[in-house]
Amino acid sequence: MWECPDFYPVSIDGKNGVETSSLDKFTKHVLKASFDNSDHYVLGNYTAVTDNFLVDTDFLDNGSDLRYDYGNFYASKTFFDSGKKRRILWGWILESDNTTDDVKKGWSGLQSIPRTIFLSKTGKQLIQWPLEEIEKQRIIKVSFENKELKGGSVLEVSGITASQADVEVSFSLSSLKEAELMDPSWVDPKLLCSQKTASVRSNAGPFGILVLASKDLTEQTAIFFRVFRSKDNYVVLMCSDQSRSSVEEGPQKTIYGAFIDIDPLNENISLRSLVCYICFNTSIITFAKFSID
Repeated sequence: MWECPDFYPVSIDGKNGVETSSLDKFTKHVLKASFDNSDHYVLGNYTAVTDNFLVDTDFLDNGSDLRYDYGNFYASKTFFDSGKKRRILWGWILESDNTTDDVKKGWSGLQSIPRTIFLSKTGKQLIQWPLEEIEKQRIIKVSFENKELKGGSVLEVSGITASQADVEVSFSLSSLKEAELMDPSWVDPKLLCSQKTASVRSNAGPFGILVLASKDLTEQTAIFFRVFRSKDNYVVLMCSDQSRSSVEEGPQKTIYGAFIDIDPLNENISLRSLVCYICFNTSIITFAKFSID
């Protein structure tokens, strides 16, 4: 069953949003539907005269559909911000605590951080990024540059409040010749992340960040990348591993994953994670940063 459908235009030329009523050769349309605990979408061309929507690729319902988010994100809607010429996306983060803990807190679930949404340069997928207003919440800045990380090493970042942070990190890989060979049967990124967790080392991964980690690292949320080599190119896997996010038994501890469209030989692999701690619950929202400028 489809829930919370959304239908709107996006510009094929630039990141600016367009009015919902826009119909011209400079726009494509997005049809989004919520089902199977995720928000899926297709791109296409809409003709108002015939009320016809010709999709580039239809919903396949086989795990390969385009999605807004590969984590805990559902029932989203967009609106056009005419003042700043942008389309803004809101979504629902489903509750991961058990019912007993929900009753103690007095609430369940929350709205995600709002994002701008626009068409990628290739025209094949949508790009999202936190609203620029989020950056006004930044107070204390801690930064490192040109740090070389050895395999298996951990660099602790101190001087910030780990429960409320806006983290940006970029990785440059010196060589990928010894990257693990990609098995053609590895088509499910979520399953692959659960098999190759942050504790499983290879020649090109894992590398990333450990969020809200305890001193002994028994409690942590790992957000990391792996690079595999295939016959013709490289494949980048991004994972969010919540399996050790809490020592409590009640919360759901899901592992999420997605393949990222990036060339690791010619581009840095970057991410931005927003960490927000609210009333004993933590929301961690991560964006892979590539080709948005």
